Amino acid sequence: MIKPLAVDIQNLTKTTLVSSAAIRRWARAAFGARGAGASLVIRFVGAAEGRRLNLLWRSRDYATNVLSFPPLVVPEPPSAARATRRSKELRLVGDLVLCAPVVAREAKEQDKPIADHYAHLIVHGCLHLQGYDHEHDVDALRMERRERRLLKMFGIDDPYRSQ
Repeated sequence: MIKPLAVDIQNLTKTTLVSSAAIRRWARAAFGARGAGASLVIRFVGAAEGRRLNLLWRSRDYATNVLSFPPLVVPEPPSAARATRRSKELRLVGDLVLCAPVVAREAKEQDKPIADHYAHLIVHGCLHLQGYDHEHDVDALRMERRERRLLKMFGIDDPYRSQ
């Protein structure tokens, strides 16, 4: 039996966030069948950690709302690859890091429920881990359409409507 996407939630902030069950539902919906038998880490951090990670990995000196980190691909010897396939280990699809103070500020500025904003950013980050991006207009439209469809499943308004 194939297990659904396993989601490891790590809250390094002192704030209570949205429910773990909701976080898992959003991530599993974003991955769909691609998440079966896989694992994802979602980490919630404060502003200092968010800024440090954004500077380190994107050379941008500010805390951003969400960062997506695909798993590192390290070549394995053939025997290790066979052993991994036989084991019950879940394959890692990546890590998401959400900066809680930035998400809270943005939700307030955009006059939207914080849970809706978290849902959007988790879906957005999960799509990045699957290869979606928004560097070019056509890619951005494709990604935004997918986000809208997923969020609608949860009764969440179009996050791009007012932007």
